[in-house]
Amino acid sequence: MLNGMCENANHPLGGRSSGMGNTSVTLNDFWSVHNNQAGLAGYKNISAGFFYEDRFIMKELGLKALAFVLPVKSGVFGLNFNTFGYSQYNETKVGLAYAKGFGKIFSAGIQLDYLRTGIAENYGNKNVFTFEIGLMSKLNEKVILAAHVFNPINVRLEQQYDERIQSVYKFGVSYLVSEKLLLAIETEKSRDFKPLVRGGLEYKIIDQAIARIGYSTLPSMSGTDDFSIASLYSFGFGLNFQKLIIDFSASVHQTLGWSPSVSLIYKFNKGK
Repeated sequence: MLNGMCENANHPLGGRSSGMGNTSVTLNDFWSVHNNQAGLAGYKNISAGFFYEDRFIMKELGLKALAFVLPVKSGVFGLNFNTFGYSQYNETKVGLAYAKGFGKIFSAGIQLDYLRTGIAENYGNKNVFTFEIGLMSKLNEKVILAAHVFNPINVRLEQQYDERIQSVYKFGVSYLVSEKLLLAIETEKSRDFKPLVRGGLEYKIIDQAIARIGYSTLPSMSGTDDFSIASLYSFGFGLNFQKLIIDFSASVHQTLGWSPSVSLIYKFNKGK
């Protein structure tokens, strides 16, 4: 149960990512404030955003997030808050991020995290602090390489049984096939699970409308024969109204069913 927190504390946010099979590590957009802080470098607008995922259409499994991004002369700051679960079991994460570009090719980001797990009855609440680091490199106008590690110190959540929140490592590449088509592929690995594979496509129909599809394997324990216990297929679309961006998406699990999600981003005036 405790190790399960890792999946939600590091679960990709944003309707764009959700529509592309939860690929996120190479996407340099507003939700990089959570997904890979290095992607925030170069972000120009003071912005606020909201995300909600109705996982398997069960309110007890709802994932909600709020975020704020502030560009300054020395880089970009971000603040994000997300919560998962209900009264009997819930998880909360608060992150303070900072990203900076180093020339036109390389960027890096770091985030300090506060994590809280609450379980009813005798367990109570557990609170820990950790951090995450992201790197991104734009090899040319078409190819981006990126890496991200969440909780590299494998922080301990519970002393008596040495329960720890797992470190999660991600690596990905995206390729701009044309001005209208983007392809993103990534892999994710944590200690007790086999690597995940994710892929997504994004197609710009017009400047104001974008369509997306994606695929992701799901976790299976290390040592098992199967690569994954199931897969997720996803699709989505985005609407860009200059200051307001709305992204809708949905994924389907072959056994548990649908998980619709939506995100809103509002851009204020440009930062310094």
